[in-house]
Amino acid sequence: MKEKRISMPTPKADVPYDVANAGDVSAFWQTALSHRGVEELRVKRGRPPKAETDRKEQIALRLDADVLAWYRSLGTGWQTRMNAVLKAYRDATV
Repeated sequence: MKEKRISMPTPKADVPYDVANAGDVSAFWQTALSHRGVEELRVKRGRPPKAETDRKEQIALRLDADVLAWYRSLGTGWQTRMNAVLKAYRDATV
């Protein structure tokens, strides 16, 4: 037969006030933030929308294997760095 789970009292070290003192309890909860509704508690999913000029476009691009391997070897952010190199080339040739 399974043991019945019994909730344990909160350790006194976890409570930032003296629970026996009503003044301490009241003062602690006076600083608490009030609840503003369910919408506040819902998790925001996804990234925030970007401006039209900041959006990127997904394409299929064929690259030499050695070039791609070199960029990937640079670590996290290699696509951003590749984009920066292409922008620099664009600006240099204008």
